[in-house]
Amino acid sequence: MKEKKEIIQLNINGTDRPGVTAALTDILARNNAVILDIGQSGIHKNLTLGILFQCTEANSGNTLKDLLFKSYELNVNIRFHPISEEEYTQWVGMQGKNRYIITIVGRMVTAKQIAGVTGIVAQQGMNIDDIRRLTGRIPLDENERTPKASVEFSVRGNPMNKEQMQADFMKLTSELEIDISFQEDSMYRRMRRLICFDMDSTLIETEVIDELAMRAGVGEQVKAITEQAMRGEIDFCESFHQRCALLKGLDISILQEIAENLPITDGVDRLMHVLKKVGFKIAILSGGFTYFGNYLKQKYHIDYVYANELEVEDGKLTGRYTGDIVDGKRKAELLRLIAQVENVDIRQTVAVGDGANDLPMLAVAGLGIAFHAKPKVKESAKQSISTIGLDGILYFLGYKDSFLD
Repeated sequence: MKEKKEIIQLNINGTDRPGVTAALTDILARNNAVILDIGQSGIHKNLTLGILFQCTEANSGNTLKDLLFKSYELNVNIRFHPISEEEYTQWVGMQGKNRYIITIVGRMVTAKQIAGVTGIVAQQGMNIDDIRRLTGRIPLDENERTPKASVEFSVRGNPMNKEQMQADFMKLTSELEIDISFQEDSMYRRMRRLICFDMDSTLIETEVIDELAMRAGVGEQVKAITEQAMRGEIDFCESFHQRCALLKGLDISILQEIAENLPITDGVDRLMHVLKKVGFKIAILSGGFTYFGNYLKQKYHIDYVYANELEVEDGKLTGRYTGDIVDGKRKAELLRLIAQVENVDIRQTVAVGDGANDLPMLAVAGLGIAFHAKPKVKESAKQSISTIGLDGILYFLGYKDSFLD
């Protein structure tokens, strides 16, 4: 005759110390229990441990008694909750539902922000499986705190209205000064391998063509055209042609001076160090100029640079360029091409940019991130970072500070 079995859930909490989990699971082992699920977390020396196990009805009494005595000895609280086969089967069936990762990033994380995000999750009928802090522990002295905080939620279910959920998150980012990433938790999210950056106003805090224009005495004219192009008000290629023409006669020695004083965006050093450490291929796909892209390539050991080449005669700019313009369409083509060369699935790629001409590559990449972007770009992109530096990308990729530092 088949032995009748019981399913029991244990919830243990108390002061965290070495050996608690080992002692309790040893009791389960001695009673031939089968562990169906287990999870553990700790907050400020406090242990929370959950174990779902199955044992024979004949063994369950002794198992619970031994666990109760051991918990008293360890000075932890323990609660038992029987689970019916129907409840367990229904829970197992949840595995077929989609899983999403929601990451919030900001200068700090507040209760209001957490409430806003979790409220939207609840409205969509989804369930939070796990919450983890990605940034380091927060000191009480505000002067010692790092100016960034990130929390990641693992969420299960199918949103009732995915587009509305995304729109609600976007609204929340404006109201509460946070950034929110909403991604499917697929194997591709965990295996990103190629990242492509715009250069101007992304890797560097300036538009190089504006810097050149100021040296040429046509700064205001070029800046006005640049802003129109970035807002998507005029065609990028036409704007590029107009701006290059205004640079005619500028001495090329100015390019080196500008390159050596480029204002690097906050977080770039840390981001590049980590990306190289974990094996990413890195590319610059820029509507700017190869001279400056190559300078960054040497500085950060970047693998690919595609940008525009200024024509030079007798040591001066002619006001023309050589080759095809790297516009939005070309950036998307290059991203696909590099992924093919590197044997990387397009879903394993990341693209980062700030302007309207970056939207095509943001749409093509597995993860497209608008960085401190113009309003039109931020509205169109599924993910955006506006509150902290470029290393905020690392949290969208799922990395924790404890791994990075």
